[in-house]
Amino acid sequence: MTLEEVGRRYAVAVSPHLLSLVNPADPDDPIARQFLPSLEELNTLPQELADPIGDTAHSPVAGIVHRHPDRVLFKAVAACPVYCRFCFRREMIGPGHDNALSKTDFEAALAYVAVHPEIREVILTGGDPFILSPRRIAEITQRLADIAHVQTIRWHTRVPVTDPARVTDDTVAALQAPGATSWVAVHANHAREFAPEARRAIGRLVDGGIPLVSQSVLLKGVNDDVETLADLMRAFVENRIKPYYLHHPDLAPGTAHFRLGIEDGLALMRVLRARISGLAMPAYMLDIPGGFGKVPLESHNVEKTATGHRIRDGRGVWHDYPPSP
Repeated sequence: MTLEEVGRRYAVAVSPHLLSLVNPADPDDPIARQFLPSLEELNTLPQELADPIGDTAHSPVAGIVHRHPDRVLFKAVAACPVYCRFCFRREMIGPGHDNALSKTDFEAALAYVAVHPEIREVILTGGDPFILSPRRIAEITQRLADIAHVQTIRWHTRVPVTDPARVTDDTVAALQAPGATSWVAVHANHAREFAPEARRAIGRLVDGGIPLVSQSVLLKGVNDDVETLADLMRAFVENRIKPYYLHHPDLAPGTAHFRLGIEDGLALMRVLRARISGLAMPAYMLDIPGGFGKVPLESHNVEKTATGHRIRDGRGVWHDYPPSP
């Protein structure tokens, strides 16, 4: 087994900015662990899924995932400037996949949103939509804002911390259009990702009037101790980003080395909650495999069993969840 095999199976790309943050003297560097390929990725377990959160089952037209009544995912691109080694869409993005929706599919996606008045929020994802040009971002923003029932446009991105030079004044202007409010969810997993360049990119967004929330993934060997998590959440708040979601890692192929048990995550949350302010506390979330939606794990929706856990979805249906490897 070689790293070339990993590259043939999954997309690999690391920005020069991220490489500058890696400490080559540290074999357990948390930046390197997130972005540099590992032979461990060639180990696929039976419970791992090509589509772990069930996007396909809820995709009425290309580019749209309509899992919840009042909001949809709009997958405008299938490429990123960097590729996380734990990505839950790693079977769907990168080389070998269409990098963007065709004009026909793009128009069909907008038409779907337009004829469903229950949709109040559209979440731009992919891939990373911030790799799009400001012109294209502005077009998407305006087209969505022109739909009367769309009130919120949310952009999910890692670009402010992985390739911050892409966040320009033109990008900020492109996110704004009369008729809807744009939010940006910034994904970071370690406080060291908030380098000076990242802080300036984030400041550009906030000072430009864009409200920010966070997304993170609880990752073994990256942030699975309370001190690291506390530093991360405080870094978000310091940079005017409201901590929002801390995701339990998904059952994506070749990612077992990143996963810890739900009980371990819950134990961390109990200590973290006593350590940091409510302003800095995220919700610990699990996307139930198969497309049954997200649930907060610090709740009555989780029961420990002899073989793992049972998780209750938003409709009250229970689902078995496997133990960590």
